[in-house]
Amino acid sequence: MKTAVPCYYHLDVEVSPERVGQISRILAAHLHYWDLENLVEPVCQATELLLCAIDQHASDKHTSIEMWWNGQHLITAIGDDDRDLRPDQDLRSCLAHLAATSDGWGCCTSETGSKIIWFSQRARAGERVPLVPTAPAPSLRQVCPLPRATRVAALAASADAALEAAR
Repeated sequence: MKTAVPCYYHLDVEVSPERVGQISRILAAHLHYWDLENLVEPVCQATELLLCAIDQHASDKHTSIEMWWNGQHLITAIGDDDRDLRPDQDLRSCLAHLAATSDGWGCCTSETGSKIIWFSQRARAGERVPLVPTAPAPSLRQVCPLPRATRVAALAASADAALEAAR
């Protein structure tokens, strides 16, 4: 049986019209490498739409793209640093496309004020594979002392003597 290893990919890029196709091919190559051929088209199409909209509307073209695969879901997040770009107004058609083609999507801000738009694609039934089990991390335990120098029989005899004295 084939098992899935959790995967992560991060790409920082300056968006331009000629780079959109290159970025799409890079993401497709990673999806092929992760054996997710069936997710190449929807992920690359949604990413291209978002990158083209960022290129068209944003003044700051620096963008970060991240993909996480956990064995059942592929989550793709695209973050931009442009504080003037409003997803609810400038990216409305892209967000409508994401809502129609993905299993989940959302928009949030980071601590630095950049906007992050994410969407997820679920592996379809029959394509899910279990994650590779990880070995448990060793935990620190209290060290047992070395064996006693006095034998247990001698300790039992002294305990019996103490009981007799207490009576």
